[in-house]
Amino acid sequence: MTARFGVFVPQGWRMDLTEIADPVEQYEAMTAVAKAADAGPWDSIWVFDHFHTVPEPTQNTTFECWTITSTLVRDTQRINVGQMVGCNGYRHPALYAKIASTVDVAAGGRLYAGFGAGWYEHEWKAYGYEWTSLKDRMGAFREATEIIYKMWTEDAPVFNGKYYSIDKPYNEPKGARKPHPSFWIGGGGEKVTLRLVAKFGDAANIGGGNPETFKHKADILRQHCDREGRNYDDIIKSTSITVFPVEKGADLEKVTAKARGRTSLEEFNKNNVIGTADEISAQIEELLEAGADYLITYIPGVAYDHEPLHRFASDVIPRFS
Repeated sequence: MTARFGVFVPQGWRMDLTEIADPVEQYEAMTAVAKAADAGPWDSIWVFDHFHTVPEPTQNTTFECWTITSTLVRDTQRINVGQMVGCNGYRHPALYAKIASTVDVAAGGRLYAGFGAGWYEHEWKAYGYEWTSLKDRMGAFREATEIIYKMWTEDAPVFNGKYYSIDKPYNEPKGARKPHPSFWIGGGGEKVTLRLVAKFGDAANIGGGNPETFKHKADILRQHCDREGRNYDDIIKSTSITVFPVEKGADLEKVTAKARGRTSLEEFNKNNVIGTADEISAQIEELLEAGADYLITYIPGVAYDHEPLHRFASDVIPRFS
């Protein structure tokens, strides 16, 4: 089984830059990971669209998604750059489409434009965005997805909905990739999100990394594709995994020290998959058997030490080429 791989760069959202004090050095650490991935076998690098850290909001660095996307595409040469995922609530969809079109040109067609409904209530409210009901957020997301697609495929798009309207906005250039920027729709909602993937998406990002859940969601997506007359095999099916690759017999206390920071090994083990190339590959194979064909990895501590990034690239990725 073959697969392609992406990796998140450290942007601060997951408290992954806290050991670096200077914000300029933090930014350079993020860029250094992007360049290291660009020089390897990775297909893509990824960033989150969030303003406040997790697992709880703190006064720590979180670099803004589209700003760093636009710089990372210029700091790299080959690799695709994506968002997991662009939050609909933070930008009008017509503006999102315009931003993505511009960045895709800056990237020479290497943008993976991620898009989702959004979920982080705290930062919505803190930044002054109205936190509406799930029904309204999903309704707005449905309309927004169609507007973005129209902005990328029509010269004089018109849309009048409950949440949004556009009246023939010009969007030139529409992007560099043909026929339009690669559209990655995130989420596993069976009635709305996966149907939108079938209608408009180039890729689905189904979170969780659980094979049973992924297989179920993939089956639902296939059903939507059948209804929409879409070829299921034309859609990329991706999911995310958090891994920390180690050599067999490694001293885990020692090799995870930089990645853990102030966290104990026991706590680190609860939130991350620490394993050898064989162990990690076995988990990946289960996801591929469930229908995934694209794996996006998060590797803790990569801002401080590139060794796990290179280990995954040399010991895991070639097995699925």
